[in-house]
Amino acid sequence: MSGIYIHIPYCRQKCSYCNFFSLATGKYREELVPALLKELEIQKDYLKGSGIGTIYFGGGTPSLLTGKEILSIIEQIDKLYGIESGAEITLEANPDDLTPEKLLELKITPVNRMSIGIQSFHDEDLIFLNRSHSGNDGYKCIQRVKDSGYHNLSLDLIYGIPGLTSSKWQRNLELFLELDIPHLSAYALTVEEKTPLAVQIRKGQAPKVEDTLQSEHFEILSRFMESAGYLHYEISNFSKPDCFSRHNTSYWKGVHYLGIGPSAHSYNGESRQWNVSNLGQYISGLQKGEIPFEKEILTLTQQFNEYIMTSLRTMWGCDLKTIRQSFPANWETQLISEANPFAGKGLLNIEHDNLKLTQKGKFRADGIASALFRDDDSQD
Repeated sequence: MSGIYIHIPYCRQKCSYCNFFSLATGKYREELVPALLKELEIQKDYLKGSGIGTIYFGGGTPSLLTGKEILSIIEQIDKLYGIESGAEITLEANPDDLTPEKLLELKITPVNRMSIGIQSFHDEDLIFLNRSHSGNDGYKCIQRVKDSGYHNLSLDLIYGIPGLTSSKWQRNLELFLELDIPHLSAYALTVEEKTPLAVQIRKGQAPKVEDTLQSEHFEILSRFMESAGYLHYEISNFSKPDCFSRHNTSYWKGVHYLGIGPSAHSYNGESRQWNVSNLGQYISGLQKGEIPFEKEILTLTQQFNEYIMTSLRTMWGCDLKTIRQSFPANWETQLISEANPFAGKGLLNIEHDNLKLTQKGKFRADGIASALFRDDDSQD
């Protein structure tokens, strides 16, 4: 089974830290859904007949779509690709969009999972991030969503925000637990180039993001969620048993997926492609029956590095049998040799044909993975 990601590029307002392609405008609003439907039609052979096990509406803010628009996209996917029975269909949403009227409207769709961008229950954090809701709005929204019959939920929280003390971060986690949500995605605040937050920090208008604070928050997060019975199944994701995000887990396990919409990425194991991050070009291209995208054929080295990066992020780790079966014979030996120093520092475990990050190593996951990358396509 494969997955389909739908990128909806609209937001009510831009968060100061966000570097995803999104626009705080309604431009091309009427043309977007027809373009998405057309792209689905053009790409119908990309997944080579594989049934669809997961659909993910991301953005941007896909909860700005109407129920009828969401339904039309899902019906097009089913018609052209075939949606498997019991498929996971996720909708990202902001708390201020999930009004009682909106929740009633969504009932006409087969959406069965929601990922809600809470980010914090503290108003001062939300103001810093330029979010459009309050902490109380977020808390009440979750209760409202559950009362309407949606229970397969995930919340997003951000840690390492300047001014977010460890006690306040702990309180965010306590409120999450109080709401009895099966899944949490928790991310360190990252300052991306050219975002408003990066500009504010550079001009001295906002405090810098401190690595030591993020490290402390990550330790609190890991301990708290483990003690609450949640599985730390990916660096930024925690869930009750059997409540993993099936769509995102597919990314980490190398399952093929198709991305639809401006800036959306697709992957088929041998190549990766991405649509233009320009809404006008995207719309005009699809109106001519063309998809404006770029494509990269993945070398063996790139496939190896991608597997290392994604697998190490998960609780399942990097399977050395997969390395032996998919890559030149000596690459496994070289990988273990490169991994041994990290094992010696207590950052990585090498056992049972598997490489896994220790709890201590998880906060340094990206650095460890990049140190294990190969830098050429030599099979020596």
